[in-house]
Amino acid sequence: MTTETPSATRPVALLVGATGLVGQQCLRLLTQDPAVGSVRVLVRRPMAVDSPKVQVCVADFDRLETHADWLAADWVFCALGTTIAKAGSRGAFRQVDFDYPLQVAQLAKAQGAKRFLLVSATGADAKSKVFYSRVKGELEEAIAAIGFESVTFARPSLLAGERDEVRIAERIGLKFGWLLPERYRPVQARQVAQGLVNAAKSGRPGVHGLTNLELRLN
Repeated sequence: MTTETPSATRPVALLVGATGLVGQQCLRLLTQDPAVGSVRVLVRRPMAVDSPKVQVCVADFDRLETHADWLAADWVFCALGTTIAKAGSRGAFRQVDFDYPLQVAQLAKAQGAKRFLLVSATGADAKSKVFYSRVKGELEEAIAAIGFESVTFARPSLLAGERDEVRIAERIGLKFGWLLPERYRPVQARQVAQGLVNAAKSGRPGVHGLTNLELRLN
């Protein structure tokens, strides 16, 4: 005879960035996982989710502090991200890829979150001369300093999956990605999501990174 864990004792997961490649896969995995009690999705625009387990919260990301109660969760998954081309400027890119994720982390920690899972990038380094890599690295350092019980940074290379938008450079990269050294080859978004969900469930204490090669094993 098997018994299911009461929902009151199962973790509440907060997902930010649910409309992106990895975010969509995280939502699917969390919704289907019986070990997760409920999923709160923080979005900028309404989205339809066909699951009673999911609560969609439409937030003003420029005033996240007014939605602090929505960030009360046990596990926090952050898959926010854009490109400089899409954002329009370095400043706008930094707002989405640094300011918003950091504020989510700070507010969630204040609300009692224990585990934080972030989609970062291969090459993330706060000392990098490459702007994109530097921002990713600075965010990792800032989140690591907040004091979560468990932090995991997924560092994928080029993401493979079905996008709503066309990114010419990414299509070229995916087409010829098999020519790259194995540690830099494209990784499926579902593999990145699975790595993060596995890390959340294990709850390994401290700060850890998942390399692109490790993610490709999921």
